[in-house]
Amino acid sequence: MPISHSVDGGTLRVTLHHSLDVHTRAAAAAAIEALVHTHTPRHVTVQVPAGEPTPAALSVIVRAHRMRKNLDIPLSLTGATTAAQRLFTTNTT
Repeated sequence: MPISHSVDGGTLRVTLHHSLDVHTRAAAAAAIEALVHTHTPRHVTVQVPAGEPTPAALSVIVRAHRMRKNLDIPLSLTGATTAAQRLFTTNTT
């Protein structure tokens, strides 16, 4: 699986791995949704690999953002470059 996770208190921490690509992004997005529904966190943090996230990774992050927004759960992005953070913000507001 191109993601891993941990739960710390009320925070679900999801890590996207370098192996995430166009063929695995749907499974990764579904896995994040299942994790949110299973753990009912108060906050979700998504850690991306160092460097620029791939388009597949950004797609998963935006899908996770939309899903958790409907549940009113804050989501933050860590490990991303400033440019990727701006792109995430632009696509999620």
